[in-house]
Order: sequence, then C-alpha cells, then structure tokens
Amino acid sequence: MCIAYCYAHCMTQLVTRIDDALAASMDELIAQGAAANRSELVRMGLERLIEERRRLAIGQQIVDAYTEIPQSDDAELDAATRALIDEEPW
Repeated sequence: MCIAYCYAHCMTQLVTRIDDALAASMDELIAQGAAANRSELVRMGLERLIEERRRLAIGQQIVDAYTEIPQSDDAELDAATRALIDEEPW
C-alpha cells in the first residue's frame, strides 16, 4: 500500500508522446536489459542528461575561475613541495 501511495501522491507523473521509431528503440534497450520498462528508461535518460548538464556547468565555472585568476607558475612553490615534485619519475 505504501509504494502505491507514494507513486500516486508523492511523485510527479509525466505524459509525453514519442514516435514509433523511438518507442521501438526503447523497447530494444529494455529487451537487452538496459532497464526494466519504459518508465525506468525515461528516468535513467533524464537523470543522465541532468547530471551531464550539471557537470558541464561545474566545468565551465572552473574554466571561468582559472580565466579570471590564472594559476601562477611554480615559482611560488615552497622548497618541500619543489623537492616532492623533483622526486617524481616523470
């Protein structure tokens, strides 16, 4: 009863239309075991898209920060750090 209640009252339901080719491709993925059903496959796709966009935004923030304040050269490294770097085999 609890799961049914959560699905009915706690989760947003989306309704969309897709063409037959996309539905067939989804069904192929389900048959291959990529997801249990169409709903799970749509959720997975949305989660991946949202995560990809989030990562892109974070990456752009990092680029912007380094563009605004470029990383200085290694002249400012202290002696201990310089020694550690010099010991590396690269």
